[in-house]
Amino acid sequence: MIGCSAGGFSLLHDLILQLPENYPVAVIVIIHRSRKYESRIEKILTAKGLIPVKLAADKQWMKPGNVYFAPADYHLLLEPDRSFTLDFSEPVHFCRPSIDVTFQSVSDVLGSKVIGVLLSGANRDGANGIKYIGDKGGLTVVQDPQEAEVNTMPQSAIALTQVDLILKNEELFNLFDEIYRIKVTSANVNNL
Repeated sequence: MIGCSAGGFSLLHDLILQLPENYPVAVIVIIHRSRKYESRIEKILTAKGLIPVKLAADKQWMKPGNVYFAPADYHLLLEPDRSFTLDFSEPVHFCRPSIDVTFQSVSDVLGSKVIGVLLSGANRDGANGIKYIGDKGGLTVVQDPQEAEVNTMPQSAIALTQVDLILKNEELFNLFDEIYRIKVTSANVNNL
């Protein structure tokens, strides 16, 4: 999962565009955006990239090889059957969708299989979610605050909990490459 807000879109855009065809895991993105403005993020990224980018829909099953964006003005939850639920409960840290809410929901279902990445942002949303992922045994990754356009979000996570990795922007690209390499190698070994 990737969470970001102010100042994080450019890096997020580039990270998604680098994903190869048939990426072996699903990627869930929570970015703060308002329903007052029409967004074409998913269409632009699908047209430019090699992997399908979708707006997550209620009761849609999460599948590997897809990027799912949380829709504006809804919290995105994951059910035990790995389908999404859209939730209209109160904003968290003034945000709906909330990074914390999605990070926690997905961790409740997938536990130690979760990798949470927190990028640039102007509030504390995501810090509790990163801690929760770590508490469930997942991998926690935070953008180096010195490279974040707005460092409040990654700095809040670092102040709250011991994160596994604090990565510079170039290292974030390497992380996604490494996930691909490990998952593909492991699938090939299992098929022998």
